Amino acid sequence: MRARFAFAAAALLCSANVAGADDSAIIDRWYSALLVADRTELSDLLADNVRIKLDDLGVVQSKQEFIASIVEWQGAVAGAEIRHRIEKTEGGVTTVIACYDFPSNDMLMQETFAVANDQISASSQAAIAENCDGY
Repeated sequence: MRARFAFAAAALLCSANVAGADDSAIIDRWYSALLVADRTELSDLLADNVRIKLDDLGVVQSKQEFIASIVEWQGAVAGAEIRHRIEKTEGGVTTVIACYDFPSNDMLMQETFAVANDQISASSQAAIAENCDGY
């Protein structure tokens, strides 16, 4: 009985690690698509009912609103670099620190992602510094 319990616990732990790894791959795809303003890839990554909260602007966007805004983003991101690292995953939410290194300035952001069924179901972002010195 104890061996079965240990095996079940190990299997559950492994499946949780795989889910975290899958979330990491989705987040990596997100930043790659964001860097080149790939509307098709971003649309594929977002759940239809996603809510994207831009804390600094006091704005919450639907999937359609976010994808429409990528036209403006495309000009802003030209020549930029985005570096990111996962800080933690807890309660189904992954917290990321991202450095947006634009040609004329940079900004350090804290972003969160909830992932369900291989899509981002919720996201938020907030600036934490006006430069990436702390990255």
